[in-house]
Amino acid sequence: MIDPVIFLPLVILGLVSSTHCIGMCGGIMGALTMAIPAEAKAKRWLILVAYNFGRILSYALMGMLAGLFAEQFAVIGGGTILRLIAGILLVAMGLYLADWWRGLTKLETLGRYLWVYIQPVGKKLMPVNNLPKALLLGALWGWLPCGLVYAALATAMTQPAPGLAAAAMFAFGLGTLPSVLASGIAAQQLTRLLRQRKLRLGMALIIITFGLWTIWGSLGHAHQHQHMEQGSSMTDDHSGMDHSKMNHAEMDHSHMNHATMNHGATSSQDVNESANSSASDSALERQRTELNPAAVEDGLSSDSSSEADHAHHH
Repeated sequence: MIDPVIFLPLVILGLVSSTHCIGMCGGIMGALTMAIPAEAKAKRWLILVAYNFGRILSYALMGMLAGLFAEQFAVIGGGTILRLIAGILLVAMGLYLADWWRGLTKLETLGRYLWVYIQPVGKKLMPVNNLPKALLLGALWGWLPCGLVYAALATAMTQPAPGLAAAAMFAFGLGTLPSVLASGIAAQQLTRLLRQRKLRLGMALIIITFGLWTIWGSLGHAHQHQHMEQGSSMTDDHSGMDHSKMNHAEMDHSHMNHATMNHGATSSQDVNESANSSASDSALERQRTELNPAAVEDGLSSDSSSEADHAHHH
């Protein structure tokens, strides 16, 4: 099931990171625009849409692959660690957009080892003058090293299934679509707008807020999980409890299911105790008879007299 608590922040993350997106993809979008004559406006739009659709599909593929890894990592209890990493990367992305700390660029260097093999393939597709080329170029350009994509990818990895992780990255790509698509048409105007200091700070603070919220949620989830494990161990392990000091008279038996209780052992025990008691009474009676026969005869005489008097009254 799609969780809006995760997907909505990713869409907003793509929207508020427009400055970074234009810096990374604005050049290629401008090249795509100039490759099509100004008169062919419909074809220009189709080329731009096809390029961006390919780019978003590459994000979804990243999410699928990362989700497969995260699914196996979560089995061994790594879900909390993934949430914590996602929150830290979001905070780093916000600091980068605000130009307070640019350490996130070091993370982008990791993707350059793969990009050196992808970039030459993309250059062979230029100039882009048809839809298949635009779609393939976008699918390749989505792998461009980008700290923003990595931050979103870490957030998508917190999803419980690879399909949901792919959908989360698709949602992120949709968030980046307006700014990147507009940069192909009005790149200069949009770049000038997004370079305003106040607007950049506002966008950065929104992303930092998402990051801090993710970190807080991961720490709270870890504490709750630990508390549940402790409660489960206390509930399941009764071997160390001293039942001799328990006051069963004060216990609430109204919620007990007596139908599932094993009364067989108790019934057998009661029968054995009853038999033993009867045997003891018989033994005592024989012993009394042997020791005092006269008392037994007197008792019999009394019983006979009582029966005679009873008959006389009738």
